[in-house]
Amino acid sequence: MRGPSLFRPEHDAIRVPPTGSSRTALGQLILLTAGLVVLTLISAISIYFVNKARHDARWVLHSMKVENEISLTQLQMQRAETAQRSFLLTQHPEFRAAFEEAAGQILPGFERLEKLTIDNSYQRQRLQQIVPLNNQRIERLRRGIDLALTNQLDEAVENARREAGRDEMRHIRDLGNEMRAEESRLLAARTASADASQSFSALITAIGSGLIVLFAGLSIYLVRRSSRERDLANAQLRDINLNLESTVEKRTSDLREANDEIQRFAYIVSHDLRSPLVNIMGFTSELEDLRGNIFRRIAELSRPDGLPPPAMDDSARVAKPTLEGPDEQLSQDFTEALGFIKSSIAKMDRLIGAILSLTREGRREFHPSAIATRDLIESIVSTVAHQAAEANAQIRVEPLPDIVSDRIAIEQIFSNLIDNALKYLKSDGPGDIAIRGQRKLGFVIFEITDNGRGIDPKDHQRIFDLFRRAGPQDRPGQGIGLAHVRALVRRLGGTISVSSELNKGTTFTVTLPAAWMGTNRDEQT
Repeated sequence: MRGPSLFRPEHDAIRVPPTGSSRTALGQLILLTAGLVVLTLISAISIYFVNKARHDARWVLHSMKVENEISLTQLQMQRAETAQRSFLLTQHPEFRAAFEEAAGQILPGFERLEKLTIDNSYQRQRLQQIVPLNNQRIERLRRGIDLALTNQLDEAVENARREAGRDEMRHIRDLGNEMRAEESRLLAARTASADASQSFSALITAIGSGLIVLFAGLSIYLVRRSSRERDLANAQLRDINLNLESTVEKRTSDLREANDEIQRFAYIVSHDLRSPLVNIMGFTSELEDLRGNIFRRIAELSRPDGLPPPAMDDSARVAKPTLEGPDEQLSQDFTEALGFIKSSIAKMDRLIGAILSLTREGRREFHPSAIATRDLIESIVSTVAHQAAEANAQIRVEPLPDIVSDRIAIEQIFSNLIDNALKYLKSDGPGDIAIRGQRKLGFVIFEITDNGRGIDPKDHQRIFDLFRRAGPQDRPGQGIGLAHVRALVRRLGGTISVSSELNKGTTFTVTLPAAWMGTNRDEQT
């Protein structure tokens, strides 16, 4: 039995006070996104400036190589000139070998310079001038050595003293200095560019590090703020839970008292209704006994005047009096009225008995125990085997999961559902009833399926109401079976639903906890 709901959400709803957690979460998301964007930009810019610094450093090294080659070439030319003069003065062969060695290094040096300055038109122009001059100068020095070897030393010395040789050497030296100056200028510019790239890279890294530190500080602040808000929310939630527990306990107690009161009221009403019903049944029996005397007297009064009454023995007194015309119709109406009264009394007696049964069942204590579900249902099926045979129906019990629940309640649930399935089978074909079950997420789901005449979808909820029935009322019953089943299922912490269409069969689905641990009514909410 279910009492009226005592929960009033409009008066007693408990609401959690709003906090800034959503704003904090949004701020953290924005901060994380900004940090990711800044980190990406810093990485991209840093990579760009690092690559640029590497590029500038390569050009700095290139300029240094060019300067080194220019200086080395000038040095080899000076060595060649010095070695030639030393040979002219001393005639020692080692000076001639030194000259040849220095002269042989000059041309490869110019070739390396040509490769290094291939992209510099200024340097290439000067190389185009210095190379022929250098070749002339080397040939002039070699001719002097050749004159000395042919005993023409005076002519060789005289050629060495001439101004033309010194002018060539001075011109070569000036061109080399111009090339070195150009490379020094390029070296300075490239060094400045490399330094600028490194400075920008360092600046970007510093700015990025500062922003990351700033974001980290903001993150720490937001995390601490979120932690404080979470602690505050937890404290509020604990307070709310305490209030909610006390509220639920109070409401549960009120609901329990209301349910008990309703059950007591139903029991008292049903019990008190039996007294006048018994009186009505007694007076109806007396009316039925008086009926014979009343209509016998009417028959006597209806005889013609002067006709003596017939002699009656005991069998004649018991026999039905002979009536004619309106008296006979009155007797039939009286008998029919008594029949209606007796059938209504019987129906009223059954309804009162059903109410008393429901109230007694509602007051019964439930005790969980391990149940071999298939064995229990097969025992129920064996008790209705004769009904199934009369209805030309088979009942199939598939493998079922075991359950921990109240055995009597489970037995009543399945007894009512199987009896209901048998009662509403179609008469134009063999009946088929299947019982199956499965375990899922701590619950056991049972299905009782039949191929009976079905239930109109608009009556799916109505059939669970007390004294309410659907479809043609051509089967015996008071309309309490499914109401009783739903009450039991709810007390066991489960649910029941129906899926059906007219002339397409019906499936009742019962969902129950696999291990129901409630022990008494006081634990029911």
